[in-house]
Amino acid sequence: MRFISTRTHGIADYLIGILLIIAPWLLGFANGGAAQWVPIILGLGLIAYSLLTDYELGVSAMIPMPIHLGLDIAGGAILAVSPWLFGFADTVFWPHLIVGLVEIAAGLTTRRVPGYARASETMSPR
Repeated sequence: MRFISTRTHGIADYLIGILLIIAPWLLGFANGGAAQWVPIILGLGLIAYSLLTDYELGVSAMIPMPIHLGLDIAGGAILAVSPWLFGFADTVFWPHLIVGLVEIAAGLTTRRVPGYARASETMSPR
């Protein structure tokens, strides 16, 4: 059931990317360790591949939307398990787990075809 538009997903991509980058300072776990760097790296990656995605908010249409969604799911899974994978769950885990699960859910519920592509398909003669 894919109900999130690619345009809405694009807006969320940039907002979540920024949130991941600033979360360590915003939520008080900027200690120089993995708890800090995992979300920063994933946030920078999210913004980078969003800029290269073939959807309404992409700058260069190099990455197809299904690949983008796969990257979201993979990045979300890494983020969600990172507190246990990298051994900082005793310090902080909720932000990583929650945002990771949101990323996975977004990847599974976003449409695979950008809105402008669907519109041109319905307007083209058959």
